[in-house]
Amino acid sequence: MIRVVILGSTGSIGCATLSVLKRHKDRFRVVGLCAYRSVAHIAVQVAEHEVSKAVVVDPEALQKFDDLPHADWRSGLDEVLELVTDPEVDVVVNAIVGSVGLEATLATLKAGKRLALANKESLVAGGPLVMEAVRQGGGELIPVDSEHSAILQCLEGYNVSSVGRLVLTASGGPFQRFSKEDMKQVKPSQALCHPTWDMGAKITIDSSTLANKALEVIEAHFLYEIEYNNIEVVVHPQSIVHSFVEFTDGSVLAQLGFPNMELPILYALSHPERIEDDFLRTFDPVQSDPLTFEELDRNKFPLFALGIEAGVLGGTVPTVYNAANEVAVNSFLSEKIGFLEMPEVVAHAMDIVPRRNVEVVNDVLDADKEARIAANNFLS
Repeated sequence: MIRVVILGSTGSIGCATLSVLKRHKDRFRVVGLCAYRSVAHIAVQVAEHEVSKAVVVDPEALQKFDDLPHADWRSGLDEVLELVTDPEVDVVVNAIVGSVGLEATLATLKAGKRLALANKESLVAGGPLVMEAVRQGGGELIPVDSEHSAILQCLEGYNVSSVGRLVLTASGGPFQRFSKEDMKQVKPSQALCHPTWDMGAKITIDSSTLANKALEVIEAHFLYEIEYNNIEVVVHPQSIVHSFVEFTDGSVLAQLGFPNMELPILYALSHPERIEDDFLRTFDPVQSDPLTFEELDRNKFPLFALGIEAGVLGGTVPTVYNAANEVAVNSFLSEKIGFLEMPEVVAHAMDIVPRRNVEVVNDVLDADKEARIAANNFLS
């Protein structure tokens, strides 16, 4: 029986993971859950899945509740780190948002456990630290993102040195057919309507600006040790092909599947095995719409271009990009700025906050803090 902990259990990835685990009780057991402050939601999950340990990151949120289901309830970052390093845990699914995710990632890998990673901050902000933790602790890093899962599946049995190019696909979001003039009028309600994926608000906005795809390029750079000039992105509205891998001999492999995050989650849990799952919808090439691919317009999606620039510059610049983008997204969602003003916020922070090397966690945390201050000052 494989014992699993889920960080960010109340988010879209966390809920999807619990759905997968419920169907495969013969193989997996949920032994711990963690949420940032959604106490009522995690309480329902604890009761339904009979979980023995639950952590709420925000102590004040937990103090507001008295009638909680039977479990070992704790709060605070230290308890998160203790949960993921518990000897009784085999796999940690990290879907929590923010810098808490980075520290949990490092602790999991240093403890030599399997990490199913859905927390983008870990690799985007702390890529060098994460890969060093893999080498030192002997842990196993398996990506949950559909694009990175696709690359991993295509690389099974091959050495990374045989890879010539990675091609990640992007749906293009809801505004692929919009002109830049049209995008000036975009409202949050429009940006939250993703054409193919059902996700949380933050990642849905990032998908509409293509910032999410820039973050995935940075992640791919660290995960597969591929230079940025050998990683490309194409727009694929149907979201059936999740990534291509082109090898040095010119051969190309791709992973296809109906857009459903439960498939890469299941693969991250069972890798390198494959578990039969009748619930997951299969792709029918005869009945499906034609698969199309288009060039990504960097001029129309400047947050993508800024993200790639941040990745190439390296050091703490990706941290600054990510933090400033979070500030910009929150301001857009609260209708304080327009859709096309988000890149201005991020560009300002990247100009203001100095680049430093990433050598310890505090390098990331300091850059994150400075970027948020710079972005908020620009907004005010």
